[in-house]
Formats: sequence, structure tokens, C-alpha cells
Amino acid sequence: MNSYYLGIVLVFLSAIGFGVMPIFAIYAYAEGIDVITLLCLRFSLAAIIFFAYSRRLLITTRLTKKNMLSFFILGGILYTAQSFSYFSSVKYIPASLTALILYTYPIFVAILALLIEKEPLGRQTIISIGLSLLGLTLVLGTTTELNTLGIAFAFLAAIVYSLYITIGNRVVQKTPPLITSAFVALFAALSFFLIGNLTNSLNFSLSFITWLSILGIVLFSTVLAMFTFFKGLELIGSTRAAILSMLEPLVTIFFMAILFSEHLTLVQLFGALLVLSGAILVILTRQPTHTLEPQ
Repeated sequence: MNSYYLGIVLVFLSAIGFGVMPIFAIYAYAEGIDVITLLCLRFSLAAIIFFAYSRRLLITTRLTKKNMLSFFILGGILYTAQSFSYFSSVKYIPASLTALILYTYPIFVAILALLIEKEPLGRQTIISIGLSLLGLTLVLGTTTELNTLGIAFAFLAAIVYSLYITIGNRVVQKTPPLITSAFVALFAALSFFLIGNLTNSLNFSLSFITWLSILGIVLFSTVLAMFTFFKGLELIGSTRAAILSMLEPLVTIFFMAILFSEHLTLVQLFGALLVLSGAILVILTRQPTHTLEPQ
């Protein structure tokens, strides 16, 4: 297969993997697991797999104290906060809505670039922000029994993810993505383990269905999804990869409709397309050098 088309297929697989993650989470929550335990297990198991896979690469990679500090900030603080917000949101509002709100992150990245790097907002960026805001208004304005806490968690996940990208894109330029993923997962696991012990919320007496759901999140929505994304990124470039990743909320919407009969109205679907169109326009305008995957 042509390397370009292989890259597209890999990013599609990544989008599917990340898109089904909230589906696995819903099944796990139905069995009584809490967010902290779920995420502690997710990142612990993912870290083990990443380090096992990258053992040879780790030997040849020289890591400094600055690298480790960056990994701690990315995994122990930002990825921890983003994942907690995202998975908490799924408990309160439909997963399709959570996924859609998360993908307003390119707008927040552009705003951070304005505030931190003094990068001006161009006309296309302003138009894209308007499109996304109009789309969200259509989606949220026609949603019944809107849970404010769930919406707040989803927006917090998008904002924290934009910080994660802003800092992380500088890190991956100096460190192999696989090594970055391994340490980010490790520090996230340590953070959730510490939080779980402090709050006495860790509980590993889980049902068979819960373990299957966790393994699905680890294998399909973390390890496989991240590996295929980074490999696809290498083959087709960050801009195309970022645009194709916009399929993730559509995958979530599709599976929620199939498995849980959760359907968006025509107005909401039109709003969803506006949100994703706005995000794509930001990506095309800014053309980032690298993209880190969320969740």
C-alpha cells in the first residue's frame, strides 16, 4: 500500500480507537467503577506496555532533568486533569456531546497562541471561532435536561488539552513520541494512584465486564490509538492527521446511536458539523508542526 494511503488508514484507526473510548467508559461506570480507579488502571497498564515496547529506544535516548520535568507537567498535571475532566463529563452528559465539546480545542490553542506567543488572530481564525460557537449554540440550545456540571467538565477538558498541546508540541520535537507517551502515561498513573490513596477511592475488586472495559480502553483507545496516530502523523503530516482526527466525535456519535439509541436531531447534527468545520479551519490556518492526541 502507498505510504500516504497507509498513513490515512492508520489515522482512521486512531480516530476509531479514541472515538470508542467513552463507550468503554460507560460500560465500566455501569458496573460501579469510579473515575480515579478507572484512570489509574488505564495509565498504569498503558505505561507498562509503552515501556516494554520502547525498551530498546529508551536505551539510546538521553533524557535530562528538563525532559523529566516536562514529562511530569504533561502527564502528572495536564494529562491527569484533562483525562479526569473528560471521563467525569461522560458520567453527566451524553458521550457524543462530551466528544464534540472537546474538539473545540483548536480554538483554545489559537487563543493561547495570542495570549502567550502574541500570535495575532487572523480573519480565518475569527471566522472559525464564530462557526464553532454557532455550532455549539445549536447543539446545546436544543439539548433537553442539560447538566451544567457535565458541560463544565467537557469545556475544562478542552481548555486543559489546549495547554497540553501548547507545551507538548515543544517536547515531542526533542524526544521520540513513543518515549513521551510512556513517561506521560507513567506520571499520569502515579498522579491518579496518589489521588486515589489520598481520597481512599481506589477499589480494584472489579467485575469481569469492568476489566474487559478497562482492557478495551488500554489496548484500543490508548496504546493502539496513540501508536497508529503517531505512525500516521509521520506518513501524512500533522495538518492532515489533525483534520482526519476530527472523525473521532463522529465515531462516538455513531456508536452511541447504535448501542444506546442516543440520536442527535438534524439541528444538532448541523451544529456538530459547524463545530468541526470551525476546528478544521483553525488547523488549516495555523498548520501546527506536531499534534499530540488527547484523552
